[in-house]
Amino acid sequence: MKVLLIAAALAGTICSTPGWGQSVPPQIPFDAVDPLDPPADMHLGEVAGVAVNGAGHIFVFQRGNTSGPAYGAAAAQLLEFDGDGRFVREIGKNLYAWSFAHAVRIDPQGNIWAADKGSDMVIRFNPAGRVTMVFGRKAEAADESAHPLEHPKPPLPAVDGLFRQVTDMAWDSHGNTYISDGYINSRVAKIAPDGRWLKSWGTYGPEPGQFNTLHSIATDARDRIYVADRGNRRIQVFDTEGALLKIITIDVPAPPDAPAAIGPRPGPGVTGAMAPGAPWALCITPPAAGPQYLYVSDAWPGRIYKLDLEGHVLGWLGGAGKQLGQFGWIHEMACPRADTLFVGELLNWRLQKLTLHPKPGP
Repeated sequence: MKVLLIAAALAGTICSTPGWGQSVPPQIPFDAVDPLDPPADMHLGEVAGVAVNGAGHIFVFQRGNTSGPAYGAAAAQLLEFDGDGRFVREIGKNLYAWSFAHAVRIDPQGNIWAADKGSDMVIRFNPAGRVTMVFGRKAEAADESAHPLEHPKPPLPAVDGLFRQVTDMAWDSHGNTYISDGYINSRVAKIAPDGRWLKSWGTYGPEPGQFNTLHSIATDARDRIYVADRGNRRIQVFDTEGALLKIITIDVPAPPDAPAAIGPRPGPGVTGAMAPGAPWALCITPPAAGPQYLYVSDAWPGRIYKLDLEGHVLGWLGGAGKQLGQFGWIHEMACPRADTLFVGELLNWRLQKLTLHPKPGP
């Protein structure tokens, strides 16, 4: 376990006010630590997914342990660690669905769900680690047309039961599953507790109710569905039947000198996934601990935002970089408590545990 660090304030200042007309939200102080203590011969690749179960065990869905050619290698491995960061087991070793890890979640019953973007499949494991339900179907290896999916604009029509670059999962209070599907299909799928395909909604585009890369999905205690519409730089909120309730945008200006995690610093007119406030990862705190909060990460300037469920930004933390307390493309977050976050990073090949120290309200 690496040394605890009190994260320093970002260089630069915020020089304008958010679009909703309120004062600029405060920076939230926090501590950061690497919580994992893996065996000496275990190394993480890109940490695409992280989840925490009721016992405090940490599940890491990562793109290490790759096999195959340099391009198109299988890059997915699901690892479990206990609350002290000790390695417990690998789940689904050599699973047929493993191709390119994207997200892992734990449902209210303790089942472990994984979304694999490369195989276009979602897998449910029971707490013992056995496969209990399979959604989607990957391309047959024997098919002469088997190759990475194209991204036509507009996408080809979606097909019930099949995914095209699926990204994430969430659940309502009745046990229905909502799957963000995803990079190509541009829709939300709704699955019954017994696995029946119930419906889907959404198409590609910029209009309300349309999507451009559904990258993450979460639900609150009132069964509202929050979708990270990353390419459109917004979060869309729906009821369980797909009716649009609200659109949330995060308009906290980026410091003009904020570094990029990789590549050139985005320009002032940047749009899409690299725009400030474009949601990469969503996490909603459980209701048992008090008021629920929505946490959202972006890639540049590489911050995490704390929101109430009406969409007001209450504060922000972090920024791009390679040190503890800095972030390189947060891809998924778990928030088991209001002021505790686990964040998985692509560029830094690691997991961080953050403890927030927000100032008391008025």
